[in-house]
Amino acid sequence: MNIYEEEIKRELYFWKLMLLDSPNVLQRVSKRYQIKIHNLIPKRVNELITSSVKGIVQTTIFGWDLIPKEKPKTNLSLEERDKLANELLIKYKKIAAVEGAGTGFGGFILGTVDFPALIAIKMKFLFELAHIYGYNTQIKSERVFLLYIFQLAFSEKGKRKALLDIVEDWDIYSIMSVDEIDWEKFQKDYRDSIDFRKMLQIIPVVGAAVGIWANYSLLDELGKIGINCYRMRVLNFQEKEE
Repeated sequence: MNIYEEEIKRELYFWKLMLLDSPNVLQRVSKRYQIKIHNLIPKRVNELITSSVKGIVQTTIFGWDLIPKEKPKTNLSLEERDKLANELLIKYKKIAAVEGAGTGFGGFILGTVDFPALIAIKMKFLFELAHIYGYNTQIKSERVFLLYIFQLAFSEKGKRKALLDIVEDWDIYSIMSVDEIDWEKFQKDYRDSIDFRKMLQIIPVVGAAVGIWANYSLLDELGKIGINCYRMRVLNFQEKEE
């Protein structure tokens, strides 16, 4: 293990501590207000989010549309993979921001269009990220792994430990059936995690600025967690090989 990999290993240690840290007072208060906010969101919006999540889950597991044409990267160092991954994240944050600006400007009608579009952008990013780190998404278990990354990024802190254990020991858990994923919880966690930001986006005119911020920040959160999940897999594999 070289100096760069040792540094990343230390970063991952502190990242996991932060990821699993108990919710602070502000976060607990925010959660209570989030429940109230959720009740203000139009039923149509919640239905769109739920149907969008269901659709992308089906596409991810059974479809081939999101699989990159470029083959998984081979013979690259972790540092080289991280560089490509960060460049990819910058690219997709810009794409998400543009999407949020365009749909947010139109208020409710165009704002609802953004929900399925943003999920598709997130999943496309994860598919490309997997290939950067050398994992082939033509393999079904690798596509299921992406769904666990997605859940980890948008779940409550109290639920993250179980998800992180699965992601960190994927060689063991990869044989699980997709039926073992709690899809209802998957949808609810994602919906709850974006309620406040996406509700503001459906406000006419103001929604454009909010849309840029919401989509950019949501992609950033997913991207950082996705990169760290693949860093763990690469380093774990190297340790087993040594």
